Amino acid sequence: MFTNDDALSVLVTGLKNAHAMENQALSIMKPQVQRIENYPDMHARLEQHIGETEGQIERLETIFGDLQERHSTLKDTMLSVGGSMAALGHAMAGDEVLKDTFANHAFENYEIAAYRSLITLSEMTSLANVTPLLEQNLSEEENMAQWIRDHIKAVTERYVSLSSSGQTAKR
Repeated sequence: MFTNDDALSVLVTGLKNAHAMENQALSIMKPQVQRIENYPDMHARLEQHIGETEGQIERLETIFGDLQERHSTLKDTMLSVGGSMAALGHAMAGDEVLKDTFANHAFENYEIAAYRSLITLSEMTSLANVTPLLEQNLSEEENMAQWIRDHIKAVTERYVSLSSSGQTAKR
């Protein structure tokens, strides 16, 4: 049988991972938003989600303060570098905007799973003040994933339309 201390230890590790994950998300989205030219809806939604992600990091830092813990600078740095490399890899592709869309959708679903797990852990530890902050992060991730899912068709059609007319389609 687990103890409250066991769940708390897993929660703290998960929170450190989530903080690094959100920094990774910023390192992926910021280069994307700088490169998007022909997809104004995507540009606007990425800008919005960058702001949401910055708020998610602030909420995670609030939780760390409440728990008298700190995020992992090493994890933050390593995942941010990985995110930057992924963004760079897509920038080289002819169908960059499509690859970014697919990767963003996958990443949002990864974040959703992480927050659902963290919410479970926060409930197991009876940390009532933590759960609402994590639920807010989860809601924003679910909304972004839904937005991407709802726009995959439009992005694909716009890509083909721009490409067939000889315009810059990749961004």
